[in-house]
Amino acid sequence: MLRITTENKRGRLFLSVEGSLSGPRVATLEQCWRELGAASPRPKFCINLCGVSFIDNAGKVLLKEMYRLGAEIVAEGCLNQAIVTEIVGPGRKSETREPKDPKSPKDDDPSKGSPFIFYVIFFSLLLIPSFTGAQTKNATLPTNAPTDTLKLTLEQSVALAIKQNPTQQIAVLNAAESVQDKNISRADLLPQANLQVADSANRVNVDAQFGGSVPKQFPFPEHIGPYQLFTAGPTFSSSIFDLSLWKRYQAARSNVDVSKANSLSTREQVILLVVSQYIGTLRAVANVEASRSRVDLAQALYDQAADLQKEGVGTGIDTLRANVELQNEKQRLIEAENDRDASLFGLSKLLNLDPRQKIELADSLSFFDTPQPDVEASIEDALSSRQEWKAIEAQEKSAKFEKQASQYERLPAVRFDGNWAYFGSSPGSSIPTYQYQGSVNMPLFTGGRIRAEIAKSDLELQKIDQQKADLRNQIALDVKTALLNLQSARSEVQVANLGVQLAKEEVDQARDRFRAGVANNIEVISAQDSLSRANDNQIAALYRFNQARADFARAVGQMEKTYAK
Repeated sequence: MLRITTENKRGRLFLSVEGSLSGPRVATLEQCWRELGAASPRPKFCINLCGVSFIDNAGKVLLKEMYRLGAEIVAEGCLNQAIVTEIVGPGRKSETREPKDPKSPKDDDPSKGSPFIFYVIFFSLLLIPSFTGAQTKNATLPTNAPTDTLKLTLEQSVALAIKQNPTQQIAVLNAAESVQDKNISRADLLPQANLQVADSANRVNVDAQFGGSVPKQFPFPEHIGPYQLFTAGPTFSSSIFDLSLWKRYQAARSNVDVSKANSLSTREQVILLVVSQYIGTLRAVANVEASRSRVDLAQALYDQAADLQKEGVGTGIDTLRANVELQNEKQRLIEAENDRDASLFGLSKLLNLDPRQKIELADSLSFFDTPQPDVEASIEDALSSRQEWKAIEAQEKSAKFEKQASQYERLPAVRFDGNWAYFGSSPGSSIPTYQYQGSVNMPLFTGGRIRAEIAKSDLELQKIDQQKADLRNQIALDVKTALLNLQSARSEVQVANLGVQLAKEEVDQARDRFRAGVANNIEVISAQDSLSRANDNQIAALYRFNQARADFARAVGQMEKTYAK
């Protein structure tokens, strides 16, 4: 379920998104965004993701496009913040800034500055070298700064995330809180005992104590006391028969199951996020390696063109084309290295590592030719394994117990209370006293409270039924989409591998023709571009295949079994 709320504030359109941003819901958000953009001239958007519970790959692509076109993205929570960081890049803020007014009086114009600024800059230039030298001499790294590069496999990354990811740890703590809530509810069913010791001084008004005034002819005082009272001993109470309390305790036990299932669901979601980030980083690393190989190839072709020109066989335009292609490949290499470092930073944040810790990936993108699972069997497996489904079933069970607890409030409740104490005017003169009492309490008129509680429980059960139906359809959609992407990605890998092989052959033949003087290097440059596209297609296909495997494992509730062996 996806809910989108729009609001216009100070020239900005605020889109507050609530629910799961996945599947067809992504198209709904895109349609709303584009319709609002078409209705207003050059609107400024602010996308609020604080109410979003899950974002799939299609949602990430849409958010990246919205950010590229100037939208500001706001999120909270570790998962959503990590996705936003992946979109906007580490160290950047997702915000739109107003252009600087050229007529603003704050514009820095050196010709309008005062001579004082000149002298300040002059003396600063004189003092900076000595100050910098002193700083360099005294500067030392923190004693606890990590110096070694940490190499991580995918399995190790998942293990670290399970151990120290903040979102996962908070989910575990929430589950532990629900256990204590159950213990608190259980305490109402068990006997309670207290020890009381009191020593008091008392003075009593006679008229108030006996309900009337004493005639004046009788020589009675107006008050009694002060006198001392001492008491010491235990008091105890216990519920003998109360079905309402018992049902509330059963509801609390079901809530424990809800919290545990939600904790495991968060665990699966964290694993999916780490796996996706790791695979995305592998893609960035593969792009760097492919860019370096293309730079080496472009350098060799440039050297070849230059040598042929020196020998009088080639022309200057051939050398120029080769040099342009070389510079283009170098630029692509710089961009690929930047994307790789940004992905590594995002992975480090998800694993909650020291920000100064450098990491490297020990795995590489690979292809696992696995048989295509059956759709119906996969949906059944998902319904039996997905923790979200177990959580909503436990939530339904808890709501039924709450309804029964409200119904049983009409029945009699039996209690036993008592106390035993030393009682007297002083500790030395006290004697044992006791009082035991059994009571039966049955409500006769509650002002409609019980009826309202039962009606509220019925409404809660109806709401849970709707949530179950929506979740069942969402699980089926997740499984079908993951299987479709998996089958498509498997075919893409096979086609991409063949494309790389053919592109390499094209480059070799174009180089031979250029070396033999049969053709100019336009064919070589064209072959280089074909090889570049083929490499990008191969890397993208491997990435989509591995991501599809992860999405399918998440869809059937097998993330931890698949990636945390």
